[in-house]
Amino acid sequence: MTRRAIALISGGLDSLLAARVVMDQGIEVEGVSFVIGFASKDNKMFERNVKAKAVEINLPLRIIDISKVFLEVLRAPKHGYGANINPCIDCKTLMLRKAKEIMEKEGFNFIITGEVLGQRPMSQRRDALNTIKNHSGLGGRLLRPLCAKMLDETIPEKEGIVDRSRLFDIRGRSRKQQMELAERYGLKDYAQPAGGCLLTDPGFAARIKDLMAHGDLGMENVNLAKTGRHFRIGPGAKVVLGRDDKENNTLMAQKIEKDVAFRLFFDPGPYALLRGEASEENVRTAASLVVSHSKKKNETSAKVEFWVVEGEEKTITVSPMGRVELEKMRI
Repeated sequence: MTRRAIALISGGLDSLLAARVVMDQGIEVEGVSFVIGFASKDNKMFERNVKAKAVEINLPLRIIDISKVFLEVLRAPKHGYGANINPCIDCKTLMLRKAKEIMEKEGFNFIITGEVLGQRPMSQRRDALNTIKNHSGLGGRLLRPLCAKMLDETIPEKEGIVDRSRLFDIRGRSRKQQMELAERYGLKDYAQPAGGCLLTDPGFAARIKDLMAHGDLGMENVNLAKTGRHFRIGPGAKVVLGRDDKENNTLMAQKIEKDVAFRLFFDPGPYALLRGEASEENVRTAASLVVSHSKKKNETSAKVEFWVVEGEEKTITVSPMGRVELEKMRI
């Protein structure tokens, strides 16, 4: 009898432990990490970290980008959002459906996740776990090793592929049992569960809501939303300012063809990107925002240079924006 499973790996402790618990039963496990674009401010760093954690438990891993598909889920999740704009139930369901496709195509027996009953308020209630199981199409082929004894027996348990007695009955938000397991397996420097998905952060969620409200929800704009100060200056335009040298560099690296870039003329200060309608009024507003966030903010006016193509810079002299007007634009 073949004994093969796919483990969904987020890079967090629970998913790693779930995979390792099943591996300890002599079952061949392969990890899959789905990239949706919201797990970290730095997608490449997220991928490096996930790979490194998989290596710690000798888990083969494939990374699959489903960010474009996930955006469609984000726009209109069937099961709604959490406290901010996190569609947790629909997100997990999407990942499991994608994993199910691999399972059926490549002859795996079942899917593993690191979910723990009662750990998260939206997606890990008993009713939510059942919804995810049913809507993913996996039914009894979905095994949650860390809380399996609190749930119905699954197909791999009934078929004798998995020994139920060697699974766990963890529930709630305490991390004590997981930390004990981590010590047993020699796992160190693992990510803590707090935070996680950027969509649970109120500030970031507000930026995504703004993109959705203006029909601008695409991965280029999502990635830009992870950096700097954001201002909606009109229905078809927004401005993003860097807060330090690192963010200035990040903004310039994210500049796309029609973006207008700004910086003070021969003075240190924030860089900015104007994305969208580059009207004369919007250019002036963006330049004024740059001055307002620099050491020139208390002066009558300052010179700002701007460009679409580097090497073709122009300059404009503007006054700093008033605090009340500025705050009306802030996202």
